[in-house]
Amino acid sequence: MIIELNDISICYKIGDFKEIGLKEYIMRRIHGKYQEKQFWAVKDVSFSLNKGDMLGIVGGNGAGKSTLLKVISGIMIPTKGKVNINGRIAALLELASGFDGDLTVQENTYLRGAMLGYTRSFMNEKYSNIIEFAELENFQDRPFRQLSSGMKSRLAFSIACLVNPDILILDEVLSVGDGSFRKKSENKMLEVIKGGATTILVSHSIEQIRRMCNKVLWLDHGKQMAFGDTKAVCNQYEQFLAQM
Repeated sequence: MIIELNDISICYKIGDFKEIGLKEYIMRRIHGKYQEKQFWAVKDVSFSLNKGDMLGIVGGNGAGKSTLLKVISGIMIPTKGKVNINGRIAALLELASGFDGDLTVQENTYLRGAMLGYTRSFMNEKYSNIIEFAELENFQDRPFRQLSSGMKSRLAFSIACLVNPDILILDEVLSVGDGSFRKKSENKMLEVIKGGATTILVSHSIEQIRRMCNKVLWLDHGKQMAFGDTKAVCNQYEQFLAQM
């Protein structure tokens, strides 16, 4: 078992601190008049993945998909529940995360590799493959901020996939870029999976989820609606959407 989540919940505390200021906040706390609400972004989510599994996560906006990925990636600590991760993670949650706009494409490639825990010698070995896959051979000395969103996506995806992670986490990144690169990305992901990596993909494309994933998790307003076989869960989700 590579990933195991047991009753994971994430709670945000919501108050009016920004509006009332520090002094008024302290006075209200002293007199017991400060109102604090709780918002459960994720509530009691449990599932497990084995080596080579590819999980698709579906749900509308605000379903808790990205929040859950941050918990799995180790960026957030759950309010309740337990997470067990066995393997090295490469997570691509936001296209520009981990990059410096003023550094060149080449410098950012090595920077991102270092953030993922790879040595310089390892990145020296992989660098040409990363740039070639991202189709950025003519942009290596360009500042990262000058790249289009599609170019940034290609570089980020290339680094994540070509550094041989045990666990690959992708949040809506395959939808960026032209059609030919999306197809190329899907083929690369299938190659990564065949190599034994466990992959989690968040996508609004049910067709893509059906085509690539062997398991699906459906979230709705932070709650786990279903988890299991791709065909069965996707059918349930599409029936739900049709009734809205």
